[in-house]
Amino acid sequence: MRSRLLTSLALGAALWVVLVSAVGAVLSGFGWWSPVVAWPVAVVVAVASGWWARSVPGVRMPVAASGALVAVTLGFTVWVGATHSEQVLPRRDAASNLQAAVSLATTHERVVGIDAESVGGPAVLALDGGTLASPAFFQVGTPQEPAVQPQFVVGPAVVYGFGWWAGGGPAALVLPAVAMGLALPALGLLVARGGSAWTGVVSALGVGLLFPVVHTARATYSEPLAMLTLTGALLALTIAVAQSSDAVPGPVGAPGPGFVGDQSSQGRVLEGSLAWPDGAGRAALVAGVLLGGTGLVRIDALREAVLLLPVLALGAVLGARWVRPALVGLLTSLAVAAAAAVTLSSEYVAAIAGSLLPLVALAVVVGAASLVAVALRRRGVRMPLAPSMVRRLPDVAAAGVVVVGVALASRPLWLVVRQDASDPGARYVAGMQARLGLPIDGGRTYAEQSVAWLSWYLGPVALAVALVVLAVLVRRAVSSVALGRIEAWVPALVVAAGSTLLTLARPGITPDHPWADRRLLIALPLVVVLVVVAGQWLVERTAVAGAPVGRVWAGRLGAAALGLLVVGPALVATWPHRAGGVERGSLSAVERVCDSLAPGDVVMAVDSRAANEWPQVVRGMCEVPTLSTTSFLRRDPLALRAVVDQGSAAGGERGGRLVLLGADSPDAGAGGGAQEPEVFSGVGLRAELVADVLVREDEHVLVTRPNGTDPLPVRVWLAPAD
Repeated sequence: MRSRLLTSLALGAALWVVLVSAVGAVLSGFGWWSPVVAWPVAVVVAVASGWWARSVPGVRMPVAASGALVAVTLGFTVWVGATHSEQVLPRRDAASNLQAAVSLATTHERVVGIDAESVGGPAVLALDGGTLASPAFFQVGTPQEPAVQPQFVVGPAVVYGFGWWAGGGPAALVLPAVAMGLALPALGLLVARGGSAWTGVVSALGVGLLFPVVHTARATYSEPLAMLTLTGALLALTIAVAQSSDAVPGPVGAPGPGFVGDQSSQGRVLEGSLAWPDGAGRAALVAGVLLGGTGLVRIDALREAVLLLPVLALGAVLGARWVRPALVGLLTSLAVAAAAAVTLSSEYVAAIAGSLLPLVALAVVVGAASLVAVALRRRGVRMPLAPSMVRRLPDVAAAGVVVVGVALASRPLWLVVRQDASDPGARYVAGMQARLGLPIDGGRTYAEQSVAWLSWYLGPVALAVALVVLAVLVRRAVSSVALGRIEAWVPALVVAAGSTLLTLARPGITPDHPWADRRLLIALPLVVVLVVVAGQWLVERTAVAGAPVGRVWAGRLGAAALGLLVVGPALVATWPHRAGGVERGSLSAVERVCDSLAPGDVVMAVDSRAANEWPQVVRGMCEVPTLSTTSFLRRDPLALRAVVDQGSAAGGERGGRLVLLGADSPDAGAGGGAQEPEVFSGVGLRAELVADVLVREDEHVLVTRPNGTDPLPVRVWLAPAD
């Protein structure tokens, strides 16, 4: 396959995700996202995305390297797709995304209006302790006109919904493997454009072996889609910068227009920034659309957009013609993503306001500072730096990288990061600590150990090599800017390194691995690429013209050793999880529950596990009206009995039947008989066990790498309330 086709495939797939998510967001807001509309939209968007992607200049690669990259892509996709997880019950974000996709696919609207009469009437919804809400699904509206709004943003539901239409759960559950598989050639081409073809191939292979990458690609997380769109954005931006020939370098050793250069080229530089060159302009526009559009699949993609703003400002100062189309694409797609989040995921936005608002504030500050910097430059204001200081900046920047890296890695020696001990996440961590035999300190976030999390999968030596390479690249980047140009790989490096720094400094997630490892999906690939680049440098330095054969082979062997620094630890960490994903068998449990329900039934989840895992599953996959109960109501058997009686009477008046669903068993282990949950005796009913499946779930760990799975019984009892 020609490399031009690979570039078009990677960028076209990324554009399809963003554009179809945007169209789906609009149409689902009106309740129009039905198969007869969505499939033609998907085809039209695919054609448009392919045409647009083909207008971007391709990355040149030898036929052998292109073939190897295709083999890596296919091997990863087939392996991960065949060993996918079945995260169906909303215990984690993947299942929440799947249920949101099922809801959108079956109801055709994002915020699903519920007929109050279908669950017994407004009086039942007005009862204290009765609710339509469940984890990852909010109840909105009034008891007279209630609705259910899914958590997170709409993009994953739109994309994974196509899988549900195509083949139900099994088809939807393999789409993440396809998305992550397509992200690998985008990454390989990105590295190849900034380095060499085989460096790109080896980088893609190394990233594809990382367990956090494999783990998220096996389930309907948002990360596979975000990896595709973000990597595609950085690939397109790298192509745009490389294609652009508008840099205005100064004389060697002299400061360029970015610092204290003269103003002779000022007007020409700024005038050039208004032009849109064919190849570079199209690539830059694609990059902006993809980067901002990543917010349609992950709301925290705003962080990467913010990191790009200083690069765009610097490009504008240096007269880069790719800046304007990139900025137009970025702001347009960000506006669409923000509008979709606010209108279709308002409860989620409100719930994460504590972490989202600081990010928005940072975006405003960085954006304003960038605008001021460009405006000042237009007026001829220059940074008051002496030439000697400018010459030292590259070394200072490189030293700063090393200092920051060492500080982050050494934090466990002098820092313990804690949060409010009353936070629900802190209580969860305290429970894990008790189970794992660790000192009970629920307020710990373990954020100071984030660099150690990287070493679990790549080893400490690889991290040290990556830090040195990063310092060298930063030095080169600052040197090139001092000469008035931006190297093609600089924007991608700034975004990836900046995102890694922010993630390592504050992971912002409950430290339950492997779930928390999703935060490392930019940091880990960056380390892989940096180590592989070190191998490329070694080969280049030893293979100069006229070099002795022994020196050439020594360089190749050294590069191979550096490659093993990536592949070896990655294989060791992934090997225990090679055979398959988790929670396989959950789909069969859902089918048994659905088969046990009859037309006219209304289901009420009456214990904690039932309320946490089953309301949206029954409502969406079984298409049966479902109520849930609050923890306050479940702790009061008399109040629960009164609610059950009232709900049963209301259902009987409408010709239906209230069915209680329980999933908590006194036998929490994997063996022994399945005992009926105590809640049924509390309301005076006998229940029937309709599903009893033993699945494997991720091993929950805090301070070690996850190396296995734990048994998880999935048991459901049903009891008619009449």
